[in-house]
Amino acid sequence: MSIDSTKPLIRPSLRNPAVLAATWFGVGYLPKAPGTWGSLAALPLAWGLQVMGGNMALIGGIIAVFALGLWSSGIFMGLSKSHDPGAIVIDEVAGQWIVLLAAIPGLGAQTPDLVLYAIGFFLFRLFDVLKPWPISLADKKIGGALGVMVDDVLAGMAGFAVMLFLMGMFGG
Repeated sequence: MSIDSTKPLIRPSLRNPAVLAATWFGVGYLPKAPGTWGSLAALPLAWGLQVMGGNMALIGGIIAVFALGLWSSGIFMGLSKSHDPGAIVIDEVAGQWIVLLAAIPGLGAQTPDLVLYAIGFFLFRLFDVLKPWPISLADKKIGGALGVMVDDVLAGMAGFAVMLFLMGMFGG
């Protein structure tokens, strides 16, 4: 019998700040499709950041969440005795936010477009689940906390590129 290294052998407590961050306030512990739940849970704060400070605020958020994800996912993996467990969803937050940088139409605008948010959500989930090259390569070759974060950042970048392409094709 083989052990699924993506399922935590131990479920760390949300009382630990690193676990709380890695699971995006417990969202990663929701049953079925934690990555989708994590991506959904990322949307309201991204919206708030963009409304308050535009894409510069969201970029700051992405950098902060990426750094927090490196720290918290490393601790979570050590506590759970597993490699890249599904309960870690802070990586989905970072990746989802990258796609959403394209959800503000026009220069100088700060109000995101709800339809673009929905498209961005779909595109990120598509790239995160299918993991086309080079996302799949990063997923296989980069280990530890960096590996947890990088494949979702690449999925976010791929979704961002496709979103910009679609906006160019259909007039933003």
